[in-house]
This record gives sequence, C-alpha cells and structure tokens, in this order.
Amino acid sequence: MKPDVEAFFDTNTNTVTYVVSDPAAKVCAVIDPVLDFDAAAARTATKSADKVIDFVREKGFKCEWILETHVHADHLSAAPYIRSALGGRLAIGSQITVTQNTFGPIFNAGVDLPRDGRQFDHLFADNDSFDLGTISARALHTPGHTPACLTYVIGDAAFVGDTLFMPDYGTARADFPGGDARTLYRSIRRIFELPGETRLFMCHDYLPEGRSEHRWETTVQDQKHSNIHVHAGIGEDAFVAMREERDEQLGMPRLILPSIQINIRGGNMPGAEENGTIYLKLPVNVLGEPQTPPEETGPRTQ
Repeated sequence: MKPDVEAFFDTNTNTVTYVVSDPAAKVCAVIDPVLDFDAAAARTATKSADKVIDFVREKGFKCEWILETHVHADHLSAAPYIRSALGGRLAIGSQITVTQNTFGPIFNAGVDLPRDGRQFDHLFADNDSFDLGTISARALHTPGHTPACLTYVIGDAAFVGDTLFMPDYGTARADFPGGDARTLYRSIRRIFELPGETRLFMCHDYLPEGRSEHRWETTVQDQKHSNIHVHAGIGEDAFVAMREERDEQLGMPRLILPSIQINIRGGNMPGAEENGTIYLKLPVNVLGEPQTPPEETGPRTQ
C-alpha cells in the first residue's frame, strides 16, 4: 500500500505536481498539473506539463486519474492538456460548486460557466473511496483555504494541497472568498488523525529564512511536532487569531485572476469571442485591500 511518488517542481509558481503510481499495476494519477503562463504577454505554454507526460509515457503507465486538490489561485491547471495526452478522469471535490458560485459573480460569468461541476469527470464527496491499481485511496474534504479543498490519501501517502506547508513554513492563508481560518484549523486536525508515519506531500514550497533547498515531503508526525503555526498544543482560537492577523498582511497571489477564472472551468479557457480571440477578465477593486504592491517573488498562498 505504498505508492511510488514522482515530484515535478515548477519554479515560476513554486508548485509541485505529482505522478503517483502503482508500478506493479502500471497505473498512475497526476495531481495538480501546471500550465505555464506568461502574465505579461497572456501566453500559455506546456513545458511543465510535457515533462509529466514524458515521464508517464517512459514508465509505460496508464493514467487513470487527474486529481485537483482545489481550485488553485497561483497557477493555471494543465488538466485538460494532460487528459488529452494521457487519458484519465479529471476529478475535484464536490464543493467545487460552492467555489463556482462564489467566483462566478466576481467574474460576471454567464451561461458559459455552468455551476454544477460538470467541467470535471468526477466529483469526490468526503470519504469517497477509489483505487489506484491495487492501492486503496480515499478523498478527505479539508476546507478552510477554499471550500472545495481535498486531501487525497493514496496508500500511505496523503496529498494535502495548500492546507499545509512544510513544518518550517506553516499553513495556508484562509482569507480568499469562501475561506475560513477556523475551518482550516479543524481540517488540519483531521489530517493529523492519520497515522503518524503517513507521508504528506505539499502542493507548494517557498523557501523560509534559513533554508536553501526546496522540500515538499514530510509526515503527519513531523507536522504535529514541528509545524510553526499548528503543532500540537496550539489551540483553535490561538491559531485563528494568528492566521487572521497574518492574512491581513498578505497581498493577492500574482496569478489569482487568470488562475481562478480558468480553474473553476476545470482548466478550460472561456469561449473565444466573435473575433476568434479568448479574453480573460480583470475585475477592478474587487479582491483584497489597497496596499503596497507585493514583491514579484516570494510566498503567495501561505
């Protein structure tokens, strides 16, 4: 019940994509794939996703699942591109409908955005089980960062999305529309109920002061002992006070506006307009509070 895990780190967004596999059965799942995006030119590319595709093909794996841990605010999803190349079913948490209903009005999305999750092949409810070859898996609903966040527990490995970061970096922000710090705390405590030796895989790593190498794997035991925001002994009220104070100081992620309006569509672009060009919207003075623009590098979702 121990899957193989191959990580692909995207330095532009500090995002980790995973290929999780049962090598005996020659099947795999791809988790949180990245579509490259040049914000200044509004151009996409597939260099990051192609590395994943090449790896899966070299191993001779059949891709059974493309799993999104949540609607990402820091990168565009390459899920449709991965599916077109490798096959597999695209899945996310069933609460994607909440996220679609939250952000649909922000982008003034009309009938081109059905808000029932149909953009995905499968919607996981809390504790739904599935298999990856001979390895048993289940989806845990772990909201707080967003309403639709899932943790995928595949054998002895759990993929936590943005809920947790490495112990020396802490936890996800909870101030996006639909987020909630108290809910986040309770979701983390649920992850901490997994066996202590469970391998935890982060969706991001931003280098904290004093560390020079990116890391994205830890364990439940390590998190409970060492997470700077939520280790054992940190109560719910103290965590909420810390998280809310910290979130007030954070600027919006650099790619939040293009990312969310695409990712709530399952990684698909809005339809082209009459001139054949696809356009993305930038709602003005809607998200965040007026503040000094953040630096171009550094943490965005913590």
